[in-house]
Amino acid sequence: MRHDKPARKVIKEARWLLLRNPQNWKTPKQQVRLEGLLAANQALMTVYLMKAELKTLWTPSTACGWRSALKQWLRHAHESEIPALVQFAKWLKGYWRGLVSRVRWPMHTVQLEGINNRIKVIKQMAYGYRDSEFFCMKIKSVFPGNP
Repeated sequence: MRHDKPARKVIKEARWLLLRNPQNWKTPKQQVRLEGLLAANQALMTVYLMKAELKTLWTPSTACGWRSALKQWLRHAHESEIPALVQFAKWLKGYWRGLVSRVRWPMHTVQLEGINNRIKVIKQMAYGYRDSEFFCMKIKSVFPGNP
C-alpha cells in the first residue's frame, strides 16, 4: 500500500482498532469498521487472524500440545508468504526453548524480579569478597529447592 496514500491513511488511523482486543471495543461501530478494513486488505486480514491464533498459544494445556500448536502456527506463517509475518516467525522460532520452558514451569515476572532483587542485595552485602563459590552458596541458601 505504499503507492495508495488514501488507503494507507485509513489503515494508519485504524491501527489501535487492530491492536485492541474485541472485548475492549467501546462501540459496535468499531466492529463494523474493522470488518470493512479487513475485507479491503487480504494480507492485513491474514495477519490479524494469525495474531488472534498466536494469542491462543499463551494459554497452553500441556508443553507437548503447545509445541505442536507453535509448529503449526509457524508453518501457517511461512505459508502466508507475507514478508513481515515470515520474518517474525523466524525470530520467534529461535526462542521456542525458552517459551516451552515457560509453559512447563510457569513463573510470573514479578517472582523473577523478586529473585533478581534478592541476589543483588546479597551481592551488595558481599562487596569486596573474591570467593564466587561462597556467593553461589549464599544464593542457594536463600532459595532452597533444586540444586
